[in-house]
Formats: sequence, structure tokens, C-alpha cells
Amino acid sequence: MRRLPLFAALAVLFAPAARAQTPAAAPVVAPAPPPPLVVHNARVYTVDARQPVAEAFAVVDGRFAAVGSSAFVLGRFPNAARVDAGGRAVVPGLIDAHAHLMNLGEALSTADLAGSTSKADVLARLRAFERTGGPRGGALPDGAWLIGRGWDQNDWAAGARGERPFPTRADLDAAFPDRPVFLTRIDGHAAWANTAALRAAGGLDRVGALRDPTGGRIVRDERGVPTGVFVDAAMATVESRIPSASDAQADLALTRALAETARFGLTGVHEAGVDAATVARYERRIAAGTFPIRLYAMIGGRGPTFDRYCGDARALNTADQLAVRSVKFYLDGALGSRGAALLAPYADDAGNTGLLFQEPAAFEADVRAAVACGYQVNTHAIGDRANRVALDAYAAANDRAGRHRVEHAQIIAPDDIARFGALGVIASVQPTHATSDLPWAGERVGATRLRGAYAWRSLLDAGARVALGSDFPVERVDPLLGFYAAVTRRGVDGQPAAGWSPEQRLTRAEALRGFTLDAAYAAFMEDRVGSITSGKLADFVVLSDDIMEIEPTRLLQAKVVATYLGGRRVYGQ
Repeated sequence: MRRLPLFAALAVLFAPAARAQTPAAAPVVAPAPPPPLVVHNARVYTVDARQPVAEAFAVVDGRFAAVGSSAFVLGRFPNAARVDAGGRAVVPGLIDAHAHLMNLGEALSTADLAGSTSKADVLARLRAFERTGGPRGGALPDGAWLIGRGWDQNDWAAGARGERPFPTRADLDAAFPDRPVFLTRIDGHAAWANTAALRAAGGLDRVGALRDPTGGRIVRDERGVPTGVFVDAAMATVESRIPSASDAQADLALTRALAETARFGLTGVHEAGVDAATVARYERRIAAGTFPIRLYAMIGGRGPTFDRYCGDARALNTADQLAVRSVKFYLDGALGSRGAALLAPYADDAGNTGLLFQEPAAFEADVRAAVACGYQVNTHAIGDRANRVALDAYAAANDRAGRHRVEHAQIIAPDDIARFGALGVIASVQPTHATSDLPWAGERVGATRLRGAYAWRSLLDAGARVALGSDFPVERVDPLLGFYAAVTRRGVDGQPAAGWSPEQRLTRAEALRGFTLDAAYAAFMEDRVGSITSGKLADFVVLSDDIMEIEPTRLLQAKVVATYLGGRRVYGQ
């Protein structure tokens, strides 16, 4: 997913104001550890090969102190507070290996278009948000931008020839002739704007107003007039005109995002794209004791933040909640908007091979610069050409100790799958992308290329580490949906019944490991978190159902009962 400017969209709630200078980070002071605790009468899936299943564990000073039978643990810690799990399943704290925490807060504060079934549905949601999305639940102020996220033309009814074209600004203009409207596609790689927004951006409603930027495309009609859809790098031509939000607005949205992650059992998130101001924001929240998660930060490309931490990449800070030691680069766009870089043209768009954001030589230079700084390199690559360019650059850098990653790794040429294992490259994938894309992915790439699409089993068999995530807010936050998708290859409607390319399914043990220990490994944190093991930080989740045993159809009903970070409950009763 493409990282948006920090909470620009929240300015729709307030009159435009000058952006305040981000305050310096407060000193981080580790909070006092919680009192000793014993969780017993549980079905504990430890993700520790030495003791895969247990009945109980103890937590002392925020770390697991003993794991075993209820009698054994209660006998060792008779005076500890007790939590009777009632026979429920308990798993290590769940880790999302690729997500966007700040974007989640933004999405929770703007018009939600996810799951919209038509243009009419989009317009209805926008009108409702215009009435209630302003300050204190009132109407948006006159002139404020109307911001939304989540539309996907692939979910709308097809035309007479089965096509699902992008919408246009004309679809928005009748309802919103004067208010600027800017709507980000579900994958974050395209945006749909009305004429008022194009005019606010400097006359982009005219022929020849602007050339396509490198790594982007302005969709135009047969006369060359922009239609209102902007793909990848072209989005900034309009987005940059949206008024910025204040620190207070961003903090409010961050609070909403953190409540969601705790509710869904996430004790760790790898955030795919941050800047120094965002890092400072997180440090202030950690110092205040209001940051119930461990965050692994990927710096958003080359620039001031990259330079600031070059040679000084930090391990987790003193509260064990924040790490800055990786950088995220983009090589291509998304499959749904036909921006993923392919080796051959799209099956449903002759002549279009997508968007490669950098030439291979330039990307290799960026990788070498990152390695020289001590960064792990995490590269957004969706199409088979982008994946190949990423692997070639990693091979040239020859830095296996860096644990470099490919983010998404959706369409891979069969010959390149084995290279992940051979090069020690981590595949950071999102299972719900496959189940969201299955209705139309075959149209984009054709049957032959589907053999290397969302190929999790093939990657594991090739010796690669596979870390699992969601890419929220592109997909829903709930990691149990990702678990379901990984082990069934079915959509939430249960289709296809046999699973989509079922040979690529993961076992339940592999899926749980992908959301725990393998995700921890992808962030150099496997010695601290990722399993219920004595000495590790006591992050764990109590579930309503035993996800390792129940029927696959029941996985969608499983819920998080409680979330614990370092032995301290951050969600649940």
C-alpha cells in the first residue's frame, strides 16, 4: 500500500491551519511491571517447538517465567494473581508484518467506502458523511474537502462486455459541484477526484494540464482531458493540495487506530512507511504509557529520515516498544489498478505492463546505500517484473544477514520462487489479499501466471521465511481473517469451496507461526517475542475458540477475548 501524507485527510474536520512543528520526543521511561500472574486451565499454543502445547504459564516482571501444566505452574507461583482461561485457546501475541497504523487512524476518521457495491452506493455514503463527518458529529464545513477511502471498481457490476472501468469525475460532480472530493482506492494506489478538486489542484481539468510523473499515470479520455482518476505517483498532484492536519487531530486518530489493534489481538505491527515526526509521535505515546503495541518501523524511502538514522539504526527502545532499523522502497503499483510491473502485458489490457517506479540500476543503488547504513530493506513488489528486480538487487548486495524482505510478493515468475530461499529473502505476504483478489486476478494475469500468484506454499517449500500481515487499512485489521484465508484460500462467503489454488494453502501451525514467530523473525525480534517461551516478553491473546481445532467454517466466528502486552491487559475484561 502507498503511504499517504500524515493525516492530511483529517483536515476536513477543521479549518485549514498552519502545520505545527512536531515537538521533540519525550524521554522514554519503562513503566513498572505488572504484578505476577498465572494463566491456567487453557489450551496454550506456544509456537515453541520444544513444548508446542501447554495448560498454563506464569508471568513475572512482564515476561513468561514458566510454561507447563496447570499443576506445575500454580505450584511454582502459588501467590500470583490467577486468570482461569476456562479451557479457551491462548496464543502468542499476534503480529501484523505489514500494515499502516497511521493510515488506519485516518481511515477511521474519513468516509468509509470499503465494500461499496456501486457508484450510487459510494455517493450515498459520501452524502451521509458530509452530513455527519464534521466537528462533533455535525456537517462538514463549507469548502472543506470530502475525503474517503476504500472504493474498488472490481466490486461493481460489469459492463456489457464484462469490463469494469475506472469511474470518472463526472460521476461525482452532480452530487458535489463545489466541494473538493478526493477518494483513495482500496489498495492506496489510485485516487478518484471530482472537478472541484482538480481545479483546486491548479487546473488539472484541462487538456495538457500536466504530464504523467515518473511512476504514475493521469487517466485521460480520448481528448486527453483528465478523467479524475490518478494512479500511484500521479495521486500527489491533487493530494498535495489537501490542507494538513494538526498534531492534536493526528493523535486523536492514532488513539482510534490503537484501540482497533488491541481489540483484534495485535501486540505487534510492522509499519510500512514512517518519517521522523511519526517516530517522535510514537515515542511520546510510549513515554505516556498510551501505546499498547510493539511497532517495527520501516522508514519511507530515501530522504531526511533515511539520512537521520543512517548508521544509527536502533534496536527496540527501553520500553521494548519501538524499533527503527529498516527502510521501505516501492518498485511498482497494485494489481487492481493495473500498476503492478509485469514481465509481459496484462491479459486484460494489451500493451500495458504496469509501472516500474525505478530503473533496476537506480534501485540497486538505493539498496546498496541502505545496506551501507545498516538498514534491512523491505521492498514493495507485486508484479513478477518488480519481484525479479528486487531479487536481482538483493543478490547484488550479497547481504544475507540483513534479512531483506519483499513486501506483498503477489505475482512471482516460477523461476524466481526458489530464489527467495536461496537468497534468504523473507516473503512478507497478506493472505486476505489473495481472497480479495481471487474474483478478478485471473483476468489481470491469465492462467499461466496464476501458478506463481500468492504462492505461499511454494515459497515455504523453497526454504523462504513467510511472514504474514494484512496491509490494513487496505484489508480489515483482524488477523484471524488472515489466518482463515491462509488455511482455506476461501473468501468470507466460503467460496470457492475447495479453495482458490488450494495447493498453496498453509497448515494451521504454519499460519499461526506466520503471524507470530516468523513475523518476529522478520523484525529481528524472535528472541524477544513470537512464542510463549520462558524469558520472552509476555505478549499473548485469549481466543473465544480453538482456531487450531475447530471446523474451518467456524474460524470466521472466532473472536479475541483478551489481549495482553508484557503481561498487562490492554483489551478485554
